Amino acid sequence: MIGFAVTLLIIAAIAAILGFGGIAGALADVAIIIFVLALIAGLVMLVLGWKAGKAIVD
Repeated sequence: MIGFAVTLLIIAAIAAILGFGGIAGALADVAIIIFVLALIAGLVMLVLGWKAGKAIVD
C-alpha cells in the first residue's frame, strides 16, 4: 500500500513537471489518502498482533 502511494507521488511529480497541474494535484491527494490508510491499517495490525502475542504468553 505504501509502495502504491509512493508510485502515485512519483507520477504526480512527473505530471507537475510536465505542466499537468490538475492531474498532479489529484494524484497527490489520492497518494496522501492511501498513505494515511496504510498508516492506520499498520497501527491496527500492530495492536492486534500485540494483543494476540500477549494472549499466547498469558
